Amino acid sequence: MDYLIIVAAVLISLAIGVIVGTILRKKIAESKIDGAEKEAKRLVDLAKIEAENMKKEEIFKAKEEIIKDKAELEKEIKERRGEIQRQETRLIQKEENIERRSDIFEKKEKELEKEFETLEERKKDIESIYDDQVRELERIAGLNKDEAKKYLLDELEKQITSEKAALIREMDKKAKEQADKNAKEILGYAIQKCAADHTSEATVSIVSLPNDDMKGRIIGREGRNIKALETLTGIDLIIDDTPEAVIISGFDPLRREIAKIALEKLIEDGRIHPAKIEEMVEKAKEEVTATIKAEGERAILETGVNGLNQDLVDLLGKLRYRTSYGQNVLNHSIEVSNLARIMAEELGLDAKRARRAGLLHDIGKALDHDMEGTHVEIGVDILRKYKENELVINAVEAHHGDVEPQSIEAILVQAADAISASRPGARKETLEAYIKRLQNLETIADSFEGVDKSFAIQAGREIRVIVKPDKIKDDEMTILARNIAKQVEDEMDYPGQIKVNIVRETRAIEYAK
Repeated sequence: MDYLIIVAAVLISLAIGVIVGTILRKKIAESKIDGAEKEAKRLVDLAKIEAENMKKEEIFKAKEEIIKDKAELEKEIKERRGEIQRQETRLIQKEENIERRSDIFEKKEKELEKEFETLEERKKDIESIYDDQVRELERIAGLNKDEAKKYLLDELEKQITSEKAALIREMDKKAKEQADKNAKEILGYAIQKCAADHTSEATVSIVSLPNDDMKGRIIGREGRNIKALETLTGIDLIIDDTPEAVIISGFDPLRREIAKIALEKLIEDGRIHPAKIEEMVEKAKEEVTATIKAEGERAILETGVNGLNQDLVDLLGKLRYRTSYGQNVLNHSIEVSNLARIMAEELGLDAKRARRAGLLHDIGKALDHDMEGTHVEIGVDILRKYKENELVINAVEAHHGDVEPQSIEAILVQAADAISASRPGARKETLEAYIKRLQNLETIADSFEGVDKSFAIQAGREIRVIVKPDKIKDDEMTILARNIAKQVEDEMDYPGQIKVNIVRETRAIEYAK
């Protein structure tokens, strides 16, 4: 029983303890919650106060920035106002200066108007005095105005003619001295750099024979061998008393060369009959064709001309077998190319164009035996066919003066052509052509009025003209010399230059008795 009471009491005590503990925990929790709320409220109040302080601080800083910016703005405005004020002051000063100048100009304009009126009045007075003087002069001189004017003009013309002649002489002298000096230097330099040996080409070739018995074999039975050779090559074979030699004659060097090679091959082979002759002529033609190609390429290498069509190169090679007045045309073309290039380089011109035109200037001579027309016309047609440069074509067309040169390089080609042709020993000229040129030179000089006699001297390099002193005055001699030289240039072809020398002589003769 007691045990139960004790157990009951313990249980009751435990129950009461649990209830009291629960109540205490609840109160403690409520107390903590109240403390937390108070703390949160306190923290919120502190945050509000701090935020308010920060707000006030930022507002204060912003006010300071605004005040600072305002001060700077006011300072800048003040400076700009000062600058504007200074500009206004300068503008006002300028306006005042302009007004003062305007007043000065107005005063000067009025003064000029007064002076102009005064000058007009004086002009009228002078004109009146001039008219009175003219009438008085006409009365004294016995000439009217037109007659006096004509007399003065005649006198003035005489004076101008004299002065013009003197001026022409002086300018000609200076120009010729300078031009001659420069031209001689350039030409001398070009000729010196391009010195070449010259050998005149003949119209016959000689083939040596091992013995005179070979002549009979060359002739053949009833002359069939020699006839076959002449027919196939187009040349004349001369077999005369010349010991151990046969002469090949013909105007075409190409045919002569083919005949010479064929004959040498026949002599070397020893079998001479029409079939063998035909075979050797074909071989000779092939050999000459190879030589033509090699000579054309040699010309290209020696002159440095690039980009030529192979057909043009072959035509250049054919010039190896063409001559002009005994001068080999290929060697002449190479020399002209080099001379033109050197002169173009000295003058600062297009050296490539000059040497190209110089090399091609006589290319028409490669075909002038086979085509109608002059070598210039044929050459121009060929170059146009292969679309050469128009300035190069013009230089080729103008190198004998057939057309006007369109470039200085074309003139250099003319000069180089003349230099190459006029070198001592370069060309042979027939006596008839030489005499005809001298006669033409004297005929041109004699055709001018006032010329008494003329003499072509120095192998045609000078024409000496003696004028009639009563018809040609000293001042007119310069103009006469120029006119004669111009007509010689227009009507004659000649190498180098011709000097026109005018001589006027007045003699007074008296006899002592």
